[in-house]
Amino acid sequence: MGCSSCTTATGGQPRGCKNNGTCGSDGCNKLTVFDWLSNMSLPAGEQPFDCVEVRFKNSRKEFFRNSENLSLSIGDMVATQAKAGHDIGMVTLTGPLVKVQMKKKKEDHTDPNLPKIYRKATQKDIDKWQRCRDKEEEIKKRSREIAIILNLQMKISDVEFQGDGSKATFYYTAEERVDFRQLIKDMAKAFGIRIEMRQIGYRQEAQRLGGIGSCGRELCCSTWLTDFRSVSTAAARYQQLSLNPLKLAGQCGKLKCCLNYELDVYMDALKDFPAQDTKLFTEKGLAFCQKTDIFKGTLWFSYKDEPANWHALTKEQVREIAEKNKKKEKVASLEEYASENESPAETAFENVVGQDSLTRFDRPKRKSKRRNNKKKGRNNRNKASKNA
Repeated sequence: MGCSSCTTATGGQPRGCKNNGTCGSDGCNKLTVFDWLSNMSLPAGEQPFDCVEVRFKNSRKEFFRNSENLSLSIGDMVATQAKAGHDIGMVTLTGPLVKVQMKKKKEDHTDPNLPKIYRKATQKDIDKWQRCRDKEEEIKKRSREIAIILNLQMKISDVEFQGDGSKATFYYTAEERVDFRQLIKDMAKAFGIRIEMRQIGYRQEAQRLGGIGSCGRELCCSTWLTDFRSVSTAAARYQQLSLNPLKLAGQCGKLKCCLNYELDVYMDALKDFPAQDTKLFTEKGLAFCQKTDIFKGTLWFSYKDEPANWHALTKEQVREIAEKNKKKEKVASLEEYASENESPAETAFENVVGQDSLTRFDRPKRKSKRRNNKKKGRNNRNKASKNA
């Protein structure tokens, strides 16, 4: 994800917004909603929807009323109403789809107290807002030092300035309740601005900061995922994943949200499978299920006395044996059913194109006898010519 203003300049240095994929242009926006109605005109007599969606730093989005009937399009920088002063944000969605988004976020578009858009941001507004953004990293570092001096068990993860520079919101995470009254006094005295503290969860922290997941792509929560559904270890068990916390946890320290993506497919596939605790009674002994392969539709059973010897059975065969067991009938053995599933041995790879060995460079290079014989013959002829 990137735009023309996020590319590199000469010498590999970043240019433009320098926000690494979260700049103000629409080419690399966070949580962008595709406006599939943008090329369609409104019916005759239909008034355009007077609310727009505006995005601020990272993933914070709010809805504002366009009471001045400004001609706004996606990517425009606007000055919006705030509790005190004004804020600067970017328009991310206009038109009737905003009503759909407001309904999804449970926002009332008929609310008369909905904040308003003052005007399009001037260059002076953008320059002042950019100067405030440049100070955020230094202020975040200084605020963390103050919190450490006060021995507060909290982590300040992000700082967001208001567009006019009069207020800064500090986002923090903490395990328990934190008394930060003295912290606010010290930071207000050090920075000379109004301070607002806002506690967020670990998933929201990862959403704001972003990053690269173990899959090699940007985090889902910072690019398109808006709702955080609960994820349990049962999702990993149904998908037969190793219950390794290091592999199942994301950058937030919680279970990865992507564990829920394919869970419904696994649940549907497991409906046709016998239960994991199914026991099969045979004349050779009692058998237990050891492993299940959902994709191949195969279950591996082993006798109670031979736990290391597994026999592969299809789910149909397991149901057939279970039905016979319900009728107080025992099958002879599992080997009779497992033998039907044996596939013919595959032929090993044969080198038919004369490829060289991969270890050919490990062998020392041999000198050619032919070259040595030619060299000896040349030396003999030279000696003979000198003696003549």
